[in-house]
Amino acid sequence: MFTARNKGRLAIGAVVVGAALALAGCASGDPLSSGSTSGTDSSSGTDTIVVGSQAYYSNEIIAEIYAQALENAGYTVERNFQIGQRDAYLPALEDGEVDVFPEYTGNLLQYYDAETTATTSDDVYAALKDALPEGLTVLDQSPATDQDSYNVTSAFADKYKLTTIGDLKNVDVPLTLGGNAELETRPYGPQGLLSTYGVTVGFNATGDTTVDALVAGTIQVANVYSADPSISANDFVTLEDPEGLFLASNVVPLVNADIADEIADVLNPIDAALTAKGLAALNVKSTVDQESSDQIATDWLTENGFLK
Repeated sequence: MFTARNKGRLAIGAVVVGAALALAGCASGDPLSSGSTSGTDSSSGTDTIVVGSQAYYSNEIIAEIYAQALENAGYTVERNFQIGQRDAYLPALEDGEVDVFPEYTGNLLQYYDAETTATTSDDVYAALKDALPEGLTVLDQSPATDQDSYNVTSAFADKYKLTTIGDLKNVDVPLTLGGNAELETRPYGPQGLLSTYGVTVGFNATGDTTVDALVAGTIQVANVYSADPSISANDFVTLEDPEGLFLASNVVPLVNADIADEIADVLNPIDAALTAKGLAALNVKSTVDQESSDQIATDWLTENGFLK
């Protein structure tokens, strides 16, 4: 299978070989044509577009929305979902094995530039464009956000009068932060809490059990994505972040630069229509209603006028 990144190289090779065969009076077709066009969209000439996703249900929903929108526009799409975290899927994007991936501006910027000082949505987006490696770019960012946030139970917030992350300094019991294992070394993890807010915490790699651990009291602070339905379902208090420990993190398509202009007209309207509230509602369909990603995506695209 050839991805879209191979398109230019294969097209040039096909022209050269085809011309040579024509000059030799050969009536047979180009011997490369079956390999270079088997996954090609007849209307655009672009080879199969590979859409990937993180091992995260919300990200897979967005990836499926992108995939169905591209298919509706006439492209051949291959899905490579549930790849894992950035250390696993970004090399695949950089190597051209994956062409389109729903990302989040702030976290992606910090991956490539841990020392960035950008915090606002527009500044983060601009800095991200400059930080990306050659061959990758981003399309328009969405109003929808799904970013890291620090949460406590409402009882804990009431007891210690917590509204901001900095208020954690006033808590007189040891604090343990819970989240995915990689949080321990992220710029906004324990070290970031100490340097930005003067808050000292222990760390527990709670992974998929983070919400349960917070409810059970085995951790006091939980890193939960802001669009996660569990925040409202459990009446958690999301602590405000006035010092910008977390960068603004808007949904954005990370794409192969070779096909960015070609697919922008398909994906940019999708991202413009996706809102933070809307994304949270999609997540409820997955976690509460137990609907599949493909059904959620089809319904959303239809309701928003992208599918007829």
